[in-house]
Amino acid sequence: MSSEALLAALAGVQDPEIRRPITELDMVRAATVVGGVASIELKLTIVGCPAADRIEADVRAAAAAVEGVERVDLDIGVMTVAEREALTTRLRGTKKQQFGPDSLTKIYAISSGKGGVGKSTVTANLAVALAARGLRVGLVDADVFGFSIPGILGIAGVKPTQVGDMILPPIAHGVKVVSIGMFVDGQAAVSWRGPLLHRTIQQFVTDVWFGDLDVLLVDLPPGTGDIAISLGQLLPQAEVVVVTTPQPAAAEVAERSGLVARQTGQTVIGVVENMAGLAQADGSVLELFGSGGGDELAARLGVPVLARIPLSVALRAGGDAGEPIVLSDPDDPAARAILALADALATRERGLSQRHLPFTTSQ
Repeated sequence: MSSEALLAALAGVQDPEIRRPITELDMVRAATVVGGVASIELKLTIVGCPAADRIEADVRAAAAAVEGVERVDLDIGVMTVAEREALTTRLRGTKKQQFGPDSLTKIYAISSGKGGVGKSTVTANLAVALAARGLRVGLVDADVFGFSIPGILGIAGVKPTQVGDMILPPIAHGVKVVSIGMFVDGQAAVSWRGPLLHRTIQQFVTDVWFGDLDVLLVDLPPGTGDIAISLGQLLPQAEVVVVTTPQPAAAEVAERSGLVARQTGQTVIGVVENMAGLAQADGSVLELFGSGGGDELAARLGVPVLARIPLSVALRAGGDAGEPIVLSDPDDPAARAILALADALATRERGLSQRHLPFTTSQ
């Protein structure tokens, strides 16, 4: 009975990267209790598994909590190549994961006409806010030349784990994240042209195993270049949110990114006006970047303004420190605006329209 209780306890231990019970992943090869000693044979997915210390600690704690266990003996090894291949096949099936037309994952591409409008800061905080609501969220940093998502989320320098040919994205604040910044050393510059850019983005949405997601956010680079076109081809079902500042000149440029999205078959669902004024001590608002740009852009694209995010020192500081403001200071006006945006997007259903359903009707 103690051995059965031990296995039941170990079933409550999850691999923090794959987010499945270690018993379900065939990581527990043996687990017995004899004379008060719990003997456990554990197989990690790879050599140097970054989650090894946490898994070991969780296994020891779970085993020690079993009634009658006085000592825990843990034998840790590594899966063979064949065992890893079997695991990857079981996780994703025989095909690589694709967010194709049959996927129920809601995909939001966050775009802007120009850089410096806070698009990545909005995207990162929005992803964290959605995850805090219990949604399964993935984030692809497609801004290959100007990647900043890892730093904003506090995981700069963290590398993905590779199991066979399957890449497991790091997790930050409940969000599974992949960025080219995780594959380059330090501040190395990325100087790539079209075909290589397309292949990189294609790998991000096929070779990276996110598991079943409710929402996938894609942080697009500014402008209307190769990556925007590639994303339109790879994820034509994505819904696009265009970020601009209140400055009319910025809104004029941002309109182009929305038009390119439509040309590739994507749907523009709304505008986010960022840096929408700085609140003063006397209650007035200092409009450093002018006003009206968000409304003007929304009118041109025929979509609503989904959010107006005010200038916030805390929002900027949180991005520099890797501490999303929606968690560290949710009462900040900018955080409240982003949280309201998350509420609006979280209520949008994963629709079945034009999706293939896995059954047929009889004649």
